[in-house]
Amino acid sequence: MDAAEFRKRGKEMVDYVADYLENIDKRQVFPDVEPGYLRPLVADCAPQNPEDFEDIFKDIEKIIMPGVTHWHSPYFFAYFPAASSFPALLADMLCGGIGCVGFSWAASPACTELETVMLDWLGKMINLPQEFLAGKDGQGGGVIQGSASEATLISLLAARTKAIRLVQSEKPELTEAEIMGRLVAYASDQAHSSVERAALIGAVKIKNVPSDDTFSVCGSTLKKVLDEDKAAGLIPFFFCATLGTTSCCSFDKLLELGPICNEENIWMHIDAAYAGSAFICPEFRHLLNGVEFADSFNFNPHKWLLVNFDCSAMWVKKRSDLIGAFKLEPLYLQHHYQDTAKVTSNTGGLSSPWLQHWQIPLGRRFRALKLWFVLRMYGVRGLQEHIRKHVRLSHQFEHLVLQDERFEICAEVVLGLVCFRLKGSNELNEALLKSINEAKKIHLVPCHLREKFVLRFAICSRTVESTHIQFAWQHISQLATDLLKTWEQNHQQQ
Repeated sequence: MDAAEFRKRGKEMVDYVADYLENIDKRQVFPDVEPGYLRPLVADCAPQNPEDFEDIFKDIEKIIMPGVTHWHSPYFFAYFPAASSFPALLADMLCGGIGCVGFSWAASPACTELETVMLDWLGKMINLPQEFLAGKDGQGGGVIQGSASEATLISLLAARTKAIRLVQSEKPELTEAEIMGRLVAYASDQAHSSVERAALIGAVKIKNVPSDDTFSVCGSTLKKVLDEDKAAGLIPFFFCATLGTTSCCSFDKLLELGPICNEENIWMHIDAAYAGSAFICPEFRHLLNGVEFADSFNFNPHKWLLVNFDCSAMWVKKRSDLIGAFKLEPLYLQHHYQDTAKVTSNTGGLSSPWLQHWQIPLGRRFRALKLWFVLRMYGVRGLQEHIRKHVRLSHQFEHLVLQDERFEICAEVVLGLVCFRLKGSNELNEALLKSINEAKKIHLVPCHLREKFVLRFAICSRTVESTHIQFAWQHISQLATDLLKTWEQNHQQQ
């Protein structure tokens, strides 16, 4: 494919993607295929000779689309949003065209510098404390990771390194292995599974801190667990607070937890993967109160800020904590500006960090382009309206649920997630979810809250409107009517 054909095929692909997204509501939201459907549709081996683009293009609809779950359908209400927008798609095209691997400033200066600036923009949009920003005199800064899971892992590993060095300075007789065996990380029993995975990778113990009746962790509960573990000779070193838990979008009490972590010299990381985008709206920023106590903070613009995957924003209060844990500088990566390119001459702030020291991999894509395009083409006001629209729609669905005495709301509706269920057994609700997803008119996933099987209704699509919410509720309500009738008949027969 030469440049001339690329122009032609590129226009065709842009038209295809635009048509796909414009008409996505006409596609069944969840596919009919079963595991293993694709292998029989493709050859056993790669072709020896080039194939025509026309044939590949035809296979998109023939092979790929039958197995696609349409995350951007207005009838998709599962998981959390996977953000997307036309500006972000254009930026990703440019990213692929430039094709740089921006591990250092010299590897592609614009890649590093734009990312540093965009994370400052984003931090200011959510009113992060100045210490987390790279500009001016800050000792912190932001970086784009692939996911919130990576951000949690990186924070935990940096905290582990910092804790080991601190203990060794106080008790030099202890080996690193002995210290590692006593380190303990903590997170809510509602925290994402990635926190436990980070502890597994980091080879440290992890304990779940019980949440309260609102599914939030409070300070007194954490303090009790810490005191018990310290009395047993363990070393608490890391706590992951969650703002907007995956199951029900609950919020840990940062104003209670932060001072305890600071007093105990425990690294506090905040995982706000979903909810963080909402903090661009002033009316939701009270949920972020207490962030000033944190050592690191993360949220995913690729969830709710119209930037397509992957783009997970992470900030640290002291960038030296990350660099101290991950810094390696082999000769082949060094460059002429490696000492001077880390500070701008006119502001004194961080301009060009070696972002390879802020992450697990060496290579990194030019992901800041997506933020740059989206923030400029939507503006803060446009993004705020997107968030507020989703919150309004979630309250619309909540209102519909509350009007039906057969159902109950299982957690406070704060942002764009509604947790609900039929009043009755878990088996009844499992049957309802099965009937919903087998009908394939909408798509939902469940969660467990305490011992209850709960249905999650997340507002996801950029194009979802009030009419889609009304349709979804009418569909759920009718399926519930049919199910309860059958359920009652079966129990009468028994």
